[in-house]
Amino acid sequence: MVASLAAATPATEREQQLAKVPFFDGLTREALTLIAQATAEETHALGTRIFQYGDPGDKLFIILDGKVRISREVAGLGEEALAVLGPGQIFGEMALLDEAPRSADARAHERCRLLVIQKDAFDDLLFMHKDLAYEVLWSCVRMLSARLRETNDKLTFLSTSGKF
Repeated sequence: MVASLAAATPATEREQQLAKVPFFDGLTREALTLIAQATAEETHALGTRIFQYGDPGDKLFIILDGKVRISREVAGLGEEALAVLGPGQIFGEMALLDEAPRSADARAHERCRLLVIQKDAFDDLLFMHKDLAYEVLWSCVRMLSARLRETNDKLTFLSTSGKF
């Protein structure tokens, strides 16, 4: 009876937002509910620094609206954009997994609205819900693999074009 009541309850706006994020494809409604409960929302104006290289990695970010530029400062050259991410994309996840400092800067490329999951809440969620941890971590592995392949393609292009 409880399960049918839960199924009849309309999804919250946060759950609906998470359901549109490719990273969470295939997660059950219950899993989306758990994740939604661990989120907060932030809004950043154009040019706002969300985090910078070397900062502690204490949050994972999900872009709802707008764009975020991931970049690094290159000595003598200035800012080198690594990616411009848009709605439905995630960033900041690496520091949550390996507990290392941020590996790049993140700035609002245009005004943006983000869902944020604090590291402590993320860790607690995965510790308390092992099935959810399995699904989320596999999603993370797939995303990181795709990003690594993209980086390999870029490096191959740069080395064959003589720009590397």
